[in-house]
Amino acid sequence: MSAEQVTIEDLGRELGERIAKTPEYRRFEEAREAVQRDEEVQAQIEEFERLREEFMAARGSGQATQSDLHEVQSAQEELHSMPVMSEFLEAQEELDETLETVNEAISAPLDVDFGGQAGGCCQD
Repeated sequence: MSAEQVTIEDLGRELGERIAKTPEYRRFEEAREAVQRDEEVQAQIEEFERLREEFMAARGSGQATQSDLHEVQSAQEELHSMPVMSEFLEAQEELDETLETVNEAISAPLDVDFGGQAGGCCQD
């Protein structure tokens, strides 16, 4: 394909393909798959989500207590301390940092935060 025929969409696809080949993305995918396969982690995620939803409903009705908040926070800390989940969160943070670097590289010549504001209408 000649340079004249390359579209922005083609470049975007190529960028996505190259990101998918980075060590950060591969680590993230492996960690995500490990979380999905781990029944204990999945059970803890479900428990955390249940507690969080109950807390949000209680907060919405003015019934939430500090104890309820601590229960949700404890469940989240327990989930995050599980080795499989901890690895996933570290991999996700590493990938986020890589993608932020890509965002900055794309945004620099455009004088706009591509990832944050490119679709916005009236932001100052």
